[in-house]
This record gives sequence, C-alpha cells and structure tokens, in this order.
Amino acid sequence: MMQASLDGYCADASGSNEFIFDGFGPEFNEWVMAKLHACGGHLMGRKTYGDMASYWPTAKEEIAGPMNALPKFVFSKTLREASWGPATILSGELRDEVAKLKAQSGKELIAHGGASFIQALLATGEVDELRLVEHPIALGDGLKIFGSRLALRRTAVEPLGKVVAKTYTRM
Repeated sequence: MMQASLDGYCADASGSNEFIFDGFGPEFNEWVMAKLHACGGHLMGRKTYGDMASYWPTAKEEIAGPMNALPKFVFSKTLREASWGPATILSGELRDEVAKLKAQSGKELIAHGGASFIQALLATGEVDELRLVEHPIALGDGLKIFGSRLALRRTAVEPLGKVVAKTYTRM
C-alpha cells in the first residue's frame, strides 16, 4: 500500500512525503481501518519502521489501535532490536523471507515503505496486489515508486474523499 502523487512519486525531491497528509479524511480512514482489520501484519524496511515507531505508540487516532497491535516484520541487515512491537527483525534474503511469511499467514500482509523498499519488494515477484493511494498533486520530481517497467492490471478504483485508491495485480 503506497501513497503516490499523480505523477508516481512517493516523496518529493527532498524526501518529504508531507503531501499525503492533505488527503486524509473520513473515507480514507475508514478504508485503511478495513484493510488493517483484514491483515495479518505489516512489512516494512528499517527506516519506515523507525519513522512509524516514533509516532504510533503514543498516537491517539483510532487507527493507532491496529497499527500498534498488528505484528510488524522489519527487513533490515543492521537493526538489532525493535521496541515497537510486536516486531520481528528479518535479515535474510527479501524474497525468501517474504515467501515464508506469505506461507505462514492466512491473512493479507501490508507493506509500508519508501521507494527503495517498495522497489526491492516488487522486484522479488512476491507482491500479489499493489494498492496505490493517489493524491491530487503532481510533484514533478522526487522518489519514484517504480524503479523499472512493471506490467499491471487495474482491478479496482475507490474514490476516498480527496484521494483515489487504485488496486493493481501483475499481468
């Protein structure tokens, strides 16, 4: 699940993703809550884990409940401990670790992350579905979600107030 500008960036040229916060509203929050209640855990890289760990444990929004309670699977070769739990640090090959998690879980796993983590995850071939939350802004430059060509088939479009969630599968 990625937040994206109209022109396919997840952050601007300085690395800021502040533009995404303008799109949050009741419809978006309800959609996210439904996705979180159906999921079996979060997948994320070290940096995203650090960013989220500094916010969610003390957050007051309704979404904080599932964000804090769901298992987190953190992919990192350098992180040694994870205080925002329940969390498991995975340091093996990304493709192998994701395949193991998918085999164990009876529920969806939602990946959160920056451009490099999502690009690496997409390259494994283990992503079954991609949900892009498209914000009505063109950044012109920044961190691209896609690092290489990827053929996708759109399977759903859901207007969520100011944003649109588009769901894709691989062709």
